[in-house]
Amino acid sequence: MTLADRIDALLPQTQCEQCGYHGCRPYAEAIARGEAKINQCPPGGVIGIEKLAALLQQPVLRLNPENGTEKPRTLARIVEADCIGCTKCIQACPVDAIVGAAKLMHTVIADDCTGCELCVPACPVDCIVLLPMPEAQIDIAHADAARVHFQRREARLERLRAERETELAARKAAVDAAAGPVNPVLAALARAKARQQEPKP
Repeated sequence: MTLADRIDALLPQTQCEQCGYHGCRPYAEAIARGEAKINQCPPGGVIGIEKLAALLQQPVLRLNPENGTEKPRTLARIVEADCIGCTKCIQACPVDAIVGAAKLMHTVIADDCTGCELCVPACPVDCIVLLPMPEAQIDIAHADAARVHFQRREARLERLRAERETELAARKAAVDAAAGPVNPVLAALARAKARQQEPKP
């Protein structure tokens, strides 16, 4: 395991971005490179900081208040009667824990929810509430599953981006091909015609 792997294994895998990075893995890599401090993860809290300090043989730091405050972990729940099916929460969820479709009611898969809270500000009708996360859900197995869900989602989004770029490049090539190379005979005739229309000295 690399140092980043070992650091990542100690993070709660909420993927909440409170650390200032796009998920736990990028934060772990930044710590490993010496670009981030060990006290930027509110969900990990004091215990998480102590584990990171022990791994890296660094002094224990207080949680940086600029990243947030330590508080009990929560789960998101959609008040289904108020949901308008806008899909904004689905797009915001970093671990694909919300299911639904456009203009249809959405719901949270409670066992997959990491409590990142990213869906709350995304909801335009404030139909998402936060409930206490069961203690049994705050364990390594759930963190490992969240890591896998996050990686799978990131890979899917990257694949879709690549497919869009390929499609746009193909469309551009088709438009360019339709415009086609200039016919040399027609171009010569156009030049000759232009010369004939020039005023004579």
